[in-house]
Amino acid sequence: MKVTVDFDNCASTGACMQVCPEVFEVRTDGYLHILQENPGPELADKVNQAADMCPTAAITVE
Repeated sequence: MKVTVDFDNCASTGACMQVCPEVFEVRTDGYLHILQENPGPELADKVNQAADMCPTAAITVE
């Protein structure tokens, strides 16, 4: 699995971080950071849920 974020569309709301903090983090700089671009299969459900919850549809999971 590969996780990418369109940072031009990302609003850094933190919704993804609430669902999957193992992969997504909004830091004190106010920007979203990807902690794992290729998370393991055990995180697939959480990553997909985070992508579905993204208010700007900035997260892509391949």
